Amino acid sequence: MLVESNETLARIQAQYHQVFDRTSSTVAERSFRSPGRINLIGEHTDYNQGYVLPASVDKAVYFVIAPREDDQIILRATDLDESYTTTLDDLSKPSQTWAFYQLSILEQIQKKGLKIKGFQAAFGGDVPLGAGLSSSAALECALLFALNEIFELGLDRLEIVKMAQKAENEYVGVQCGIMDQFASTFGKEESVIRLDCRSLDYEYFPFPMDDYQLVLCDTQVKHSLADSAYNTRRQECEMAVALLQASHPHIQSLRDATPALVLANKEILGSPVYQRSKYITEEIERVNEGCKDLAAGNLQAFGEKMYQTHYGLQNEYEVSCPELDFLVAATLEMPEVLGARMMGGGFGGCTINLVKASELDSFESKIRKAYQESFNTELPCYRVRIMDGSSEVVEINH
Repeated sequence: MLVESNETLARIQAQYHQVFDRTSSTVAERSFRSPGRINLIGEHTDYNQGYVLPASVDKAVYFVIAPREDDQIILRATDLDESYTTTLDDLSKPSQTWAFYQLSILEQIQKKGLKIKGFQAAFGGDVPLGAGLSSSAALECALLFALNEIFELGLDRLEIVKMAQKAENEYVGVQCGIMDQFASTFGKEESVIRLDCRSLDYEYFPFPMDDYQLVLCDTQVKHSLADSAYNTRRQECEMAVALLQASHPHIQSLRDATPALVLANKEILGSPVYQRSKYITEEIERVNEGCKDLAAGNLQAFGEKMYQTHYGLQNEYEVSCPELDFLVAATLEMPEVLGARMMGGGFGGCTINLVKASELDSFESKIRKAYQESFNTELPCYRVRIMDGSSEVVEINH
């Protein structure tokens, strides 16, 4: 249970009390949170059954929620100033698309044969939308975590992760991997999670944030090409596996290949499949080597691997864009930055930067100025700290 003083949660609690008459629920409301996530190294490796290295951050989605005696579901989206009401018997897709995520969770609960009553909830958060912090996964995990606690469903954290992923796949229709929900639910303060996307085995590695902190720089470029390119990259990786299997039957995914094997089959793979395979196999190795750096307390070596990831995404996987490349290149002249790279699917979103804590103001000032001069666009910067995953919250008022 997390005890904190939080303006965002206080705002959502206040709106809950405005919207819901106290007599409509005989039980006092409770508050829950699930955080957004970052990924330090390991991009596009999840659907190749490789490793990823995410962490949950101090920006979260919050639910203030109470059970009802009837079967009504009343949702209040505080950030949108909208409400939606339905019943447990009607989970059809509404015109208000924001409710898809909550209804997807209810559908999964029903598919699992679990029983709940109606409930009323106000929700909102401070996860920046469109910045690649996976606000949708945070929302799904927050609601399922809350319902699990309130109705004593007996789900463990891994079941919550799997159900939340299925909810997004089956109801929302987004074929996401499992990393976002896993990081949101399993996050641990000042630690990153090495997640094996094949076995779902995981291990924590220390990421102390005393001397260096993480800053996200938001290009404000939207991922207009991301969906089609994402599907194409998946197909190219599958093609690589099919070509390699002919002479190496043990290869079930690029996780089973190595950079050396890929190089030896360069002519068979051809362009661009060779470049995609080279990046993925190197990136999988990079996650494991980066974890050794963290275990040894060598943030400088870890930061260098962040740059290597970016160059691979830029030149071999070809999912970057001029704005992302500019921001990463700009940090090379800044000794206070140990590492930088694009984060997420590509073609927009944020760079993630490992910056000396004493130089945060200077870094943000310089990078904003450079971006404004080059693209005539403001550059939002978000400082994030690595925090615990899904939890119940008790608000304290000063």
